[in-house]
Amino acid sequence: MLQSDIDLEIAAEHAAELAGKGLTFMGVDIFDATGFWMLLLRFAFNMLVCWTIIQFFYYKKSRRKDYYFTFMLFSVTIFLLLFLLQSIPMQIGFALGLFAIFGMIRYRTETVQIREMTYLFVIIGVSVVNGLSMDIPHVSVIVANLLFLIVVWTLESNRFFKHISAKIILYEKIELIKPDRYNELITDLKQRTGLDITKIEVGHIDFLRDTAFLKVYYKDSTDEINTIDNITRFP
Repeated sequence: MLQSDIDLEIAAEHAAELAGKGLTFMGVDIFDATGFWMLLLRFAFNMLVCWTIIQFFYYKKSRRKDYYFTFMLFSVTIFLLLFLLQSIPMQIGFALGLFAIFGMIRYRTETVQIREMTYLFVIIGVSVVNGLSMDIPHVSVIVANLLFLIVVWTLESNRFFKHISAKIILYEKIELIKPDRYNELITDLKQRTGLDITKIEVGHIDFLRDTAFLKVYYKDSTDEINTIDNITRFP
């Protein structure tokens, strides 16, 4: 074959294709520079967003290190799972399956409260978005994550919503639970507890012991979530 018979354009395409292929082992690339850096950048971005939500919104009020640990590991696991398996043709079904599975989770060791379950769902959602958005423009992904942060910040901010705590009290002055003595009941409990009580609900009444269970709602100046606030009945 004469040198003049060689198509320079075709030769250049083959050369570029060969140059773009790295070392392989059993048909799989050993190292892909583009995919490697994309993994690191997406992972760092996802961790930054999830850490911001957990550190500045959840942990600031709850102070629960156990859930801090859980949320961060959920974020890492979900992101890597979806990012590395995104080439498999089951992206949408797999993502929806994760939402369904974790939406039904109930840890048997203790009851997971609504707030923790909500944050768990948010962390899963952020990680799914960042793990499956390879073909979506970077600006759209950044805006989606910013929307997560803005909505969580808005709902957690005291500028828009005031947090009201609640406690269960076993009360012995049963004569004050009558509706016409409601104001006296609030005054008595304010003096005895020192809490800024806004509302009282009367629950179980035991006339044999002259006691009643009251659910007391009050404004907490510390703005922290007290785990005992979640107790709704006496064990």
